[in-house]
Amino acid sequence: MKRVIAIAMQKGGVGKTTTAVNLAASLAATKRRVLLIDLDPQGNTTMGSGVDKSQLERSTCEVLLGECQLADALLPIEHGAGFMLLPANQDLTAAEVRLLTLPIGRETKLRQALAPKRNEFDLVLIDCPPALNMLTVNALVAADSVLIPMQCEYYALEGLSALLSTVEQIRAAVNPALAIEGVLRTMFDPRNNLANEVSAQLIAHFGDKVFRTVIPRNIRLAEAPSFGKPALFHDKESRGALAYLALAGEMIRREEETSGVVRSVAAVAAAPAAATPAAPPSAEGPAEPSVASVSEASEAGQAADSEPTSEVRAVTQAVSAAAPLQAEDRSR
Repeated sequence: MKRVIAIAMQKGGVGKTTTAVNLAASLAATKRRVLLIDLDPQGNTTMGSGVDKSQLERSTCEVLLGECQLADALLPIEHGAGFMLLPANQDLTAAEVRLLTLPIGRETKLRQALAPKRNEFDLVLIDCPPALNMLTVNALVAADSVLIPMQCEYYALEGLSALLSTVEQIRAAVNPALAIEGVLRTMFDPRNNLANEVSAQLIAHFGDKVFRTVIPRNIRLAEAPSFGKPALFHDKESRGALAYLALAGEMIRREEETSGVVRSVAAVAAAPAAATPAAPPSAEGPAEPSVASVSEASEAGQAADSEPTSEVRAVTQAVSAAAPLQAEDRSR
């Protein structure tokens, strides 16, 4: 795949960070080498990945300002998630202020920092702040595409319009190859008539750019960050975790259909050690879920009002075998 995807939407509270953390974990479970970049001064992606943002020695701030190399700031994520993290904290606000004082090149700092390590990862996910500021512009300049999470409500539609305008400006000025990865409907409640109407409008306007997978409102997704891990490793059977597994499968299937290359289960199993995740689970057990099994899971479409499919359950059982979950607070 070898792509950089910015997860952006200037309206807050639409599920950008939740999507970044859980999508990174789900893609890493399919033997993808994933780098997750926290570009939000709030540092929620960092905390949600199990890293204490107050104890960072190096972060996105130092990387953007050229005070350290990207490789020196990367952290492997434990608890079997299998991806690498570029963490962030409130220091990133100061970095943005300093970037604004630069006469030239301020919008390309992240792209330049990422260039030496880009080919070492299959996917780089960038969690953007809830604003169209210099940090978000850096993410859009560095990215190949933009994944847009949004709630199906009026204010989110307004935010989507402004974001698309910014994307057009970035294309015209700096990054002509920037594409829309897709629109992801989050915190979806099918009982809400407005949500259904907005969802229909999105499909009518964006067509197949709207992901078939829908992320439902789910308590496990909301509480997983307090345990410092993705929902997949907090409660693998929760509807939120299953939905993000399905999203990962849908993205992989789209990529395969575009490139015309389908990796078989045997090919994944025979992949060299260099193709394994940056921080693979240490527990022994069956192999992690294959590309094929996750792709099959996504075929069923994780609609908010549907029950988990047998294929998705098979994927989560494989994940559980490869990286045993911790036992605390497992009650429903």
